[in-house]
Amino acid sequence: MNKITTTLQCDHLILEALKEDISSEDVSTNAVMKEYVKGEVELICKQDGIIAGLDVYRRVFELLDEGTEAEFYCKDGDEVKAGQLMGKVTGDIRVLLSGERVALNYLQRMSGIATYTHSVAEMLRGTGMKLLDTRKTTPNMRIFEKYAVRVGGGYNHRYNLSDGVLLKDNHIGAAGSVTKAVRMAKEYAPFVRKIEIEVENLDMVREAVEAGADIIMLDNMSPEEMKEAVRIIDGRAETECSGNVTKENIGRLTGIGVDYISSGALTHSAPILDISMKNLHAIE
Repeated sequence: MNKITTTLQCDHLILEALKEDISSEDVSTNAVMKEYVKGEVELICKQDGIIAGLDVYRRVFELLDEGTEAEFYCKDGDEVKAGQLMGKVTGDIRVLLSGERVALNYLQRMSGIATYTHSVAEMLRGTGMKLLDTRKTTPNMRIFEKYAVRVGGGYNHRYNLSDGVLLKDNHIGAAGSVTKAVRMAKEYAPFVRKIEIEVENLDMVREAVEAGADIIMLDNMSPEEMKEAVRIIDGRAETECSGNVTKENIGRLTGIGVDYISSGALTHSAPILDISMKNLHAIE
């Protein structure tokens, strides 16, 4: 599994999270631990799932004290079981205590997304459809959440607004029509960029095909309408369906023949994976 990214891209976000949790000092820790004592704590999974974010978890403690060491007995993408010992963290007990919540917040959130994504991706196995995420991410968490989607077996749609052309309903309204929106995008965007456009009915599908869109997103259409849209498009553009797609209803979409299914639920509705740090103790 690929590492999430370089520390240059992530460190400032992790530091902001630490500043949010420790505005001046950790009063509780400083009250009971007034000087350096080397300690060790166990990382224990309390729920079955897919683990994601171990490097981020480790980095939280390293940013508090570069001498902190983490040893893991699993890797991102592994299936983990309730009760499993996933690793140990060793270092200044004050650092282990102060970094615990931020580190676990990242690991629980990312592992929850990976677990949910995995369960949805499994439902598409053998269909030839790719499961995509969206930009419906937690502010300042996108790089972590989109990484977790990949760990879980999904694929990333565009990372941000600078990453690709996607003309949605309000872009079409601003341009005046599907045809005008596609034409303007082709004139403005570099020729290497694909033009994707969101459509809501079959008339818009026909217009998008004739306008030369590269990808046509079928938004909030019925399965029957989407099947007809795929027939109309007939391979002249790639196809994506979207609109409140969740694990509970994705099964109705597996037979419509689109290339991609996008789901905001992968990042905005995945529950956390329950993970804890236990058995903290001093060591020689």
